[in-house]
Amino acid sequence: MKGSQDILSNIKSRFVKLDLNGVIEGVRKALENNVNPLDIVSKVIAEGMDVIGEKFRKGEYFLPELIIASEISKEILKILDPYLKAKKIELKKLGKVVIGTVKGDIHDIGKNIVATLLEVAGFEVIDLGVDVSPEKFIETVKKYNANIVAMSALLTTTMPEMKVVIDELKKAGLRSKVKVIIGGAPVTEEYAKIIGADGYGETAMEGVKICKQWLSE
Repeated sequence: MKGSQDILSNIKSRFVKLDLNGVIEGVRKALENNVNPLDIVSKVIAEGMDVIGEKFRKGEYFLPELIIASEISKEILKILDPYLKAKKIELKKLGKVVIGTVKGDIHDIGKNIVATLLEVAGFEVIDLGVDVSPEKFIETVKKYNANIVAMSALLTTTMPEMKVVIDELKKAGLRSKVKVIIGGAPVTEEYAKIIGADGYGETAMEGVKICKQWLSE
């Protein structure tokens, strides 16, 4: 299997360098050589995103690089999809995340990046978009039996809506069933504690890391 490991290592290296064409070429070559598609998911996407996340934390990569990495991941999954279906392999989902920008706020760049990275990490993501009412969050958590609620706000004036959602989760008897993570430029860890959220993601990668930790507990 050394050949497979070399192929996977090469694709991962290209992925970390954000070489889209090199990655696509490598993935196709891997499949021609009967490399297990699941190994491509775990050894290239998962491990590659860990390296990219570390580069982001060190300030070697920034937001544009994260966006490129998430798009490359999607392209890999598109190529793998028919192979996974042919082998009747379903990628196991870590859990379900309901994500949205809170009521009154229409900013979505950060939220979109988090949603994409969560998807790449193996979560089923239900993205409600922007200006999401507390009622919509509650209704969706019930409908999908979600594990996590992720809320974003970019305006200080809309931050209180996060607490409204948490209060509504309590009223609906759902609070003990879901973890709540919040993020956005004006949001802080202290604010998360004040309103009773379970976590705060200072960056998109940090938010995904916290969600993964929760679901592996």
